[in-house]
Amino acid sequence: MTAANSVGQDALAGVKVLDLSNFLAAPMSAMFLADFGADVIKVERPGSGDEVRYWGENKDGVGLYYKVLNRGKRAITLDLRTPFGQEAVKRLVADMDIVVENYRSGTLEKWGLGYEALKEINPGLIMMRVTGFGQTGPYRERPGFGTLAEAYAGYAQISGYPDQPPLLPGFGLADSSTGLMAAFLAMVALRHKERTGQGQYVDLAIYETLLTLIGPHVINYDQLGLIQERSGSRLPFTAPRNTFQTRDGKWLAIAGSAQSTFVRICQVLEIPDLVDDPRFADNRQRLKHVKELDEALQRAVSRFDLDDLLARSADLQSTMAPVNNVAQIMADPQIQARENIATVQDDELGTPLRMQNVVGKLSASPGRIRAPGPALGQHNREILMDRLGYTEAQLQQAGITLAD
Repeated sequence: MTAANSVGQDALAGVKVLDLSNFLAAPMSAMFLADFGADVIKVERPGSGDEVRYWGENKDGVGLYYKVLNRGKRAITLDLRTPFGQEAVKRLVADMDIVVENYRSGTLEKWGLGYEALKEINPGLIMMRVTGFGQTGPYRERPGFGTLAEAYAGYAQISGYPDQPPLLPGFGLADSSTGLMAAFLAMVALRHKERTGQGQYVDLAIYETLLTLIGPHVINYDQLGLIQERSGSRLPFTAPRNTFQTRDGKWLAIAGSAQSTFVRICQVLEIPDLVDDPRFADNRQRLKHVKELDEALQRAVSRFDLDDLLARSADLQSTMAPVNNVAQIMADPQIQARENIATVQDDELGTPLRMQNVVGKLSASPGRIRAPGPALGQHNREILMDRLGYTEAQLQQAGITLAD
């Protein structure tokens, strides 16, 4: 069970966040803030809620990924298209540090909830705006989401094998990396506010973080005219780097650009001759002869079972790792020792849930998962009635239900 921090120990204690967003990227940014103690109120549409409640797998009709992305938040329901919903958001904004939103550019302005309107209420407000293509430029009004960004930013073009179609990732890579960047930029803006008292809006397009993360392709094209193409699990700037199948049919990843690392790989695999082969004398030579190198490594790997290779690699401090599935991850002693998987009680399902824990370990103010993602409108009474002063009749007239 995740240990609770003492009161006031959370790094972001006292930071108030209004999460108006849906789906993956922007809600994940608010999740990271909640992990370190921010008070996050999530606003969802009455009746249906965030669409991510219906993504992927469910248990007893309850969406499981929602529980992760919206952990540590309190949930209320408001229809932002209505005068009541707009008024309620404005009341909440008066006491917020950060608003997170990911509606298409111009949508909040149409509802009277754009940055210019909200900063009149709260001049110190930070507004995190996550859209497919950003608030400016000729594509600003286009719909956009992670899959499109993975293609648009150049990731799909370099992912896969040369003789096969471009390959999209098996998870929300662009959305998740955007969530990380959005949380970081919110903290940058918060630091600016602490120094100056000035709020601001942050304009982040979903493709932008991935465009930077995928490597040196821009500078290589600019200076050398090179266009990176698909090369499977290889990289254009380091060798060896690939996956290899062991004698018992399992898979192993090997990587090592430094010469000393390559030497230890060859020691583990009992192929000392490769070290003295001029084709593999250094990283640049290995890149020129990467096909021959991978073939030699595969022949060597196929003589060993996976566990044997991992034990030998640990003894010699070599750079090898198993290609784990999630069952192997959950059982791994390192992941268990680092508490990378947390167990939290979920009242909606009435059962403990295991999920990825807070990323990173702060020695003085560690993060924690306070609760899994809440039921739809779970905190309507607490926030809309007790905090904002609406009556039950007003909420019923607005189509908002109260949790038991």
